[in-house]
Amino acid sequence: MNTTALPEPVIAEEALMRKVFRRIIPFIFVCYVVSYLDRINVGFAALQMNKDLGLTPSVFGFGAGLFFIGYFVCEIPSNLALQRFGGRRWIARIMITWGLVATLTAVVSSAFGFSSARLLLGMAEAGFTPGVFLFFTYWFPGRWRARATAAFLVGNPIANVVGSPISGWLLTFDGILGLHGWQWLFILEGLPAVLLGVACLFVLSDGPRGAGWLTAGERDWLATQLAQEQATMAARHGARLRDAFTGIVFVFALINFCFIVGSLGVSIWMPQIVRGFGLSYVATGFVSALPYLIAAILMLWWGRLAVRSGHRMVYVVGALATAAVALALSVATTSPVLSMLALTVTVCGIMGFLATFWAVPSSFLTGPAAAGGLAVIVSIGNLGGFVGPYLIGYLRQQTNSFIIPLLAIAAIMLTGAIIMAVVGDPAAAGRRRTAVPAAN
Repeated sequence: MNTTALPEPVIAEEALMRKVFRRIIPFIFVCYVVSYLDRINVGFAALQMNKDLGLTPSVFGFGAGLFFIGYFVCEIPSNLALQRFGGRRWIARIMITWGLVATLTAVVSSAFGFSSARLLLGMAEAGFTPGVFLFFTYWFPGRWRARATAAFLVGNPIANVVGSPISGWLLTFDGILGLHGWQWLFILEGLPAVLLGVACLFVLSDGPRGAGWLTAGERDWLATQLAQEQATMAARHGARLRDAFTGIVFVFALINFCFIVGSLGVSIWMPQIVRGFGLSYVATGFVSALPYLIAAILMLWWGRLAVRSGHRMVYVVGALATAAVALALSVATTSPVLSMLALTVTVCGIMGFLATFWAVPSSFLTGPAAAGGLAVIVSIGNLGGFVGPYLIGYLRQQTNSFIIPLLAIAAIMLTGAIIMAVVGDPAAAGRRRTAVPAAN
């Protein structure tokens, strides 16, 4: 009898999933960094562009926020198209079109042109983030998907860390070849998306079955694990598209809305807040990057703590509440150092929430319900990307100060934290109901 010990399943799984991580996550991470940079670099462009185009604070805030109206309109159709055509081709389509629009924003010459470009950019990029979340469900079982999501979302602060100094530096290109610095910013930060979109067609696969870089055994094992998990989730929460349009999904969309009001409001206006301290363009870039550098480190640590604790809701709620309180404190001082310290804590709280929140809806949505549900949460939530920048711009124009605008944003984030605390974790509640036999 052959007594050779077989490899432990856990060891085999660990090796396989690390292989999948190495193949997928670094590339998707770079794509996200570029996508988020193209979304927020308008905050740096505004340091020159607003004067050149005659944009008032409210007009700039309105135009910058129109990105998220376009995103909202096209989000759900885009995510459903990804499920139909596959992640490889659809993510490539998204990146190529948004890269072209981002680059061509350099030619706008009026407030109308700026607003139109932002609207088109949102329509082009719609579906990327929820599409990646959906793509992860085709590759990573639940216990690994939280890690993949956290690694992907760290691209958010990294985009600011990398992009802020570069954006500040590109503004110094003013006059080269007859172009303004803000035009060089849009051109040189938009073209990488086009190149990465083409690369998607060669790097990504739609799922384990089509991955030539996996062995036949690895493809079969991973595909089976994912199918079993999705069947379990479908039985518990439903997998039909109409299962996405439930009350709990819209509650999570509202929470995401409150979060994004703060996240995008702060990130888009941060360069102008920091520039107000009397710094140069380059110095503004480096100082604006500092909170996101610290947050990039802390958000991974925060995500691991949440997973290990078994009580992730404490970390989800705590992060958003901390961001709200710190943002309010940032306007309670006239010291630039203390203000930046409070803004740094704000950004850390924002990124801590981002690192833990998306594992919650991903744990009770699957199949078409995941495609539709995640798109609902992202698209409605992204309306906060319109409200946040516009609200800050409008209130700043009315008060000639950042105090009232930032207090309003802090109040909205705190509301989201309270709602999250009341709702709790639907997946955990589902497991408890499953574990308790029904009464006869």
